[in-house]
Amino acid sequence: MSGYKELKRECYEANMQLPALGLVIYTFGNVSIIDRDAGVCAIKPSGVPYEQMKAEDMVVLDLENHVVEGKLRPSSDTKTHTFLYRKWTEIGGIVHTHATYSVAWAQAQMDIPIFGTTHADHLTYDIPCAPPMEDKLITQDYEHMTGQQITDCFSGRELSYKEVEMVLIGNHGPFTWGKDGAKAVYNCKVLEELAKMAFLTLQINPSAPRLKDRLIQKHYERKHGKNAYYGQN
Repeated sequence: MSGYKELKRECYEANMQLPALGLVIYTFGNVSIIDRDAGVCAIKPSGVPYEQMKAEDMVVLDLENHVVEGKLRPSSDTKTHTFLYRKWTEIGGIVHTHATYSVAWAQAQMDIPIFGTTHADHLTYDIPCAPPMEDKLITQDYEHMTGQQITDCFSGRELSYKEVEMVLIGNHGPFTWGKDGAKAVYNCKVLEELAKMAFLTLQINPSAPRLKDRLIQKHYERKHGKNAYYGQN
């Protein structure tokens, strides 16, 4: 009997949210969830269509990428996930997709500007786009170096992964994370919607101004500040 039944079930359910939310087609994405106490994470198996997956298909690995439980190969992005889990010790889940609008911004190699209050409800920064990987790094351990790209982007911009739970990789696509798999999936959907809104904004007005600072702070703090009053107690 599996020693990681609950972890695999949680990972499976988070992965199945991706097609349900319109964030993936075919096999274009993955979710992982970590059990910090056990020192392992579960992730979607590589190349398996969502409609064919079962909870028992999830692959459990340690943070050095050794398979602990599972008969299938883990996602090809596994080393990016484990890299981030090792570096950022307060995240509990990670998502990667090739969702249309997020990828479009990544392919344009552009940050997603904070144009409106919907964006400010979730974070006070433009959504960062890390530069494309350098040639010398591509020939190394590619997926490991993708994790390095992400952490380098955040350290270079002095961003906190606890405040900004999403990033674009230039010419690649989005990664999001959170306290657990459900929050990472939530952030992925939010990122895709913000990417779509920003794209449409620039179609309507290519000179659209960035949201002013006072509105950014107001909308963020009413949901996240010490005196937040959004939602129920």
